Amino acid sequence: MKLLSSVYDTVVNRNPGEKEFHQATREVLESLEPVAKRYPEYGKAGIFDRIVEPERQIIFRVPWVDDSGRVQVNRGYRVQFNSAIGPYKGGLRFHPSVNLGIIKFLGFEQIFKNALTTLPMGGGKGGSDFDPKGKSDGEVMRFCQSFMFELARHIGPDTDVPAGDIGVGSREIGYMFGMYRKIGNQYTGVLTGKGLDYGGSLVRIEATGYGLCYFMEEAMNAKGKSFEGSTVVISGSGNVAIYAAEKAMQLGGKVVALSDSNGYIYDKDGIDLDTIKRIKETDRGRIRDYMKHRPHAEFSEDFKGIWSIPCDIALPCATQNELDQRDAEILVLNGCFAVGEGANMPSTPGAVEVFLKNRVIFGPAKAANAGGVATSGLEMSQNSMRLSWGFEEVDTRLKEIMRNIYRNVSQTAREFGNPDNLAMGANIAGFMKVARAMLAQGII
Repeated sequence: MKLLSSVYDTVVNRNPGEKEFHQATREVLESLEPVAKRYPEYGKAGIFDRIVEPERQIIFRVPWVDDSGRVQVNRGYRVQFNSAIGPYKGGLRFHPSVNLGIIKFLGFEQIFKNALTTLPMGGGKGGSDFDPKGKSDGEVMRFCQSFMFELARHIGPDTDVPAGDIGVGSREIGYMFGMYRKIGNQYTGVLTGKGLDYGGSLVRIEATGYGLCYFMEEAMNAKGKSFEGSTVVISGSGNVAIYAAEKAMQLGGKVVALSDSNGYIYDKDGIDLDTIKRIKETDRGRIRDYMKHRPHAEFSEDFKGIWSIPCDIALPCATQNELDQRDAEILVLNGCFAVGEGANMPSTPGAVEVFLKNRVIFGPAKAANAGGVATSGLEMSQNSMRLSWGFEEVDTRLKEIMRNIYRNVSQTAREFGNPDNLAMGANIAGFMKVARAMLAQGII
């Protein structure tokens, strides 16, 4: 990295200790070197310097009362990163690991992901170090209401539209939406991922997983490959993983493994998805509970060991940096020909390097997992028009968006001389849309 090294150095110096944010910015800036060379006007206008600095960072206290009557205090965040092409858009993550650096990394990635959908959405992200696991519904409700009481003044349907992420599902969205509605005395589409009874969109739960498979099928077809007849390994067991598994199966693949933070299951006959849905969505159980229903399956407490299972297609759908260089080498050695990122930045830089070097079809997160935010954008459209589209219509729109993302990313990669590097293509294509808008709007 030559032309943009000073930009990266400023990020590191200005944001000490935020390693995930450093990693994300370095990966993008390295891809943008040829852009900086071809379009010097972006450098002169400070586009690169501005795009790595959030427009606004909000940190706030979230006090709430647990079931024992004790006052608990968590920290809330909302990073409004870039609004050049539309209102801030990005999820809320509730997890003990959440800190400002994590939220900035996610918000930065969201800028480019949202731009790739071609929908008018800027990039943002938020969350809290609150852990909903093990909490009662009453505790989760009181936390969500307190969180939204502060967040409400910073968001709105034309300002910032949050959604769900890790730890934030339909229950949490419902509690937060109810509080926002009460505070503002208005009914707006300020949150996406809402329940179908109060403004939500069909396909939203399935969207990220389905979209991942639509993108990867398009990418694989271009190389003469497909899900049809392929063995698939998927990390995670939340919405993204479950519905990636469902769509992969519909497209002819055999999913043999899923995981959570306690370990992974391997079912050589193919995962029984109905059992997984019952365990994770209805019972809120752990992945090891699968063994009670399918005793012939295997369970391992080493969740990283999931990448040692031979497969044709790997879909990391759990969390950031879950798949490292050694994992990537094992996948390649075992004959894996395609990797699609369902989580945000699940592959380390070393892993990505291994995939690209070995010509593995690699779907980068900001392109491959954009289906969730794309469908959130469709939910925003439905809310604005006071309409509700059917499942097939939303799914058709989602499929076309993901196909167009692949075409745009692939074409951009070819244009900049690296046709097999979809990660580079995604970074440049997303950046160019935002950069043009920033340039047109002046220095603000």
